[in-house]
Amino acid sequence: MIIVITPEECVQNETGIINELFQEGLDLLHLRKPFINRAEMEDFIQKIEPQFHHQLVLHSHYNLAKEFNISRFHFREADRQNGLAETFIDKLISTSVHDIETFNELNEEWNYAFISPVFPSISKKRYGEDSTVLNDIKNRNNPRVKLVALGGINENNIHEVFKSKAEGAALLGAIWESNEPLKVFRKCVQNVLS
Repeated sequence: MIIVITPEECVQNETGIINELFQEGLDLLHLRKPFINRAEMEDFIQKIEPQFHHQLVLHSHYNLAKEFNISRFHFREADRQNGLAETFIDKLISTSVHDIETFNELNEEWNYAFISPVFPSISKKRYGEDSTVLNDIKNRNNPRVKLVALGGINENNIHEVFKSKAEGAALLGAIWESNEPLKVFRKCVQNVLS
């Protein structure tokens, strides 16, 4: 499973690129836009082709789900700890963790969890430089929740993620900091399949 997370700030032709990523086989897109209001989010989703709406994951503006046939929701670590996800238990929910011990404690209500940073971040300079997360994945003992690696993943190291027994990889900086996001995505897919 390959997931792409949107950048926090909107980029030029972002929804056009998103539609092309889906056409290239993108599994899921996480809509992470903390600084836009409901109307802006609605407009953003409307620019994504309707046949891909069921592959969108909301990080906010959960009330738009019904309108756009979205049944996937992501909750930050703080939101999970505050019980915000409890009313979404019957939906497909995901969360984020930053160490394998926390991942191992997650209940089966979580479809998958991002664990980060596996490599030094592409979009957040100096973040994750001393991370041991990729190595720590070998201490995973929670088969109930899918593990999705996040942080610094690109076409050159994505194969290491899947070698570590992660079920998925999430891309952010590799896609949105590239002048050729589709080419990078295709290479990532190719390197996972080979």
